[in-house]
Amino acid sequence: MTTSPPPPGPRLLHTAAALRDLPRRTGARAVVMTMGALHEGHATLVRAARARVGPQGQVVVTVFVNPLQFGAGEDLDRYPRTLDADVVLAAEAGADVVFAPSADEVYPGGEPQIRIAAGPMGTLLEGASRPGHFDGVLTVVAKLLHLTAPDIAFFGQKDAQQLAVISRMATDLNFPVEIVGVPTVREDDGLALSSRNRYLSAPERRTALALSAALYAARDRLAAEEALRARAASVGHPAQDRAAALAALGEDRAAADAHAVACAAAGPPHGPSVARAAAQAVLTDAAHLDPPLHLDYLALVDPSDFTEVPDTYEGEAILAVAAKVGTTRLIDNIRLVFRPAPGTGTATAVATASAPDTAETTPGTPTSTTPQGPLGAHR
Repeated sequence: MTTSPPPPGPRLLHTAAALRDLPRRTGARAVVMTMGALHEGHATLVRAARARVGPQGQVVVTVFVNPLQFGAGEDLDRYPRTLDADVVLAAEAGADVVFAPSADEVYPGGEPQIRIAAGPMGTLLEGASRPGHFDGVLTVVAKLLHLTAPDIAFFGQKDAQQLAVISRMATDLNFPVEIVGVPTVREDDGLALSSRNRYLSAPERRTALALSAALYAARDRLAAEEALRARAASVGHPAQDRAAALAALGEDRAAADAHAVACAAAGPPHGPSVARAAAQAVLTDAAHLDPPLHLDYLALVDPSDFTEVPDTYEGEAILAVAAKVGTTRLIDNIRLVFRPAPGTGTATAVATASAPDTAETTPGTPTSTTPQGPLGAHR
């Protein structure tokens, strides 16, 4: 009995000249940009790219630890470099080419004097915590887009602000490429996959779960509020009288429930504030763990410009969190959708959340394409 030989691995290229000489296929070319230390999250991006371009297309994975996006005191020197394992994972996920250039190849003559500025979006959240970070990201992404010349580029939604500034750059500077966002991949315990997770000790990892727990708390609290308001819309204000009658009969739990429904009907909308408060409560508790979680920011932002949304917001928003556990800095986010209260017709009131344990963990399902620009929302 004979066995078929294993499929050939991807071509490993190290120079821009070799990449220029790479023949294009008849289908579209997709690129997945990474800094190496590939994991299942990266594999999901590669599989999404492979599915999109099909057998006639070409998938290029770049592996480059970009020094421009690391600030003083950050982990450039200790960032994991596992090229051999990366090539294997890329091959298994469906890549045709791995482009792994040196720093001298990408930046001949040293750091570039001319860079792309991320503008106002690059000064918020991650940009405020890591000044110049997004200038470095956009500069290397622009160079790699020129070098790989793709039709489509895939990025993970875990780095939501990065995805937003890249999408905006492609739109504002007329890059002829479609930017596709792929949902975050999580481990079984909810922790978002990251190359930096390997730095966490077992106790630190337990503390780090507070990031995803905070996001889930916001999602679940919003879902509960929406359900309560839906009931309020169907019951109406007389529920307050029903609460009093139930209390008189000793039905305290039922009375409390009816009272909550009545308050939901009469009270003002407060979805964004509820989301923030629910997440903040989890993070505040985590600050007292051993080891503690040191919060950098918790922000509920408009995807179009990453500014904070008001409590009267309607549309899609991103709840983003960044924190340090031990010496490891981690980020995470979830997408929430705020809708009007049932029957009000107003642009306030109820909020619902996209479920991170369904949509965000479905491998290889792109959820946003942004050749026209990043998602916007109404205020």
